[in-house]
Amino acid sequence: MRNNGKRINTKLGILGGKPIIKGTRITVPFILNLIRHGMTVDQIIDEYPRLEKEDIFAALGYAEGILEKEDILFFQNK
Repeated sequence: MRNNGKRINTKLGILGGKPIIKGTRITVPFILNLIRHGMTVDQIIDEYPRLEKEDIFAALGYAEGILEKEDILFFQNK
């Protein structure tokens, strides 16, 4: 199991190793999808009361950390 801070965990046997909010089966990608579709932090918390604001921000921070490590290669078509 990998603990990414105090709120995000990954474990191969839980949801295929996807990053989840600790103590839930709510994944980081699921939270990002909710935000992408226009839900606010408060709306997410209302819909999923086990979550706290810090969980949402931890999910965003986790995604940011992944993207900061990613190299994007651009290929120019000729």
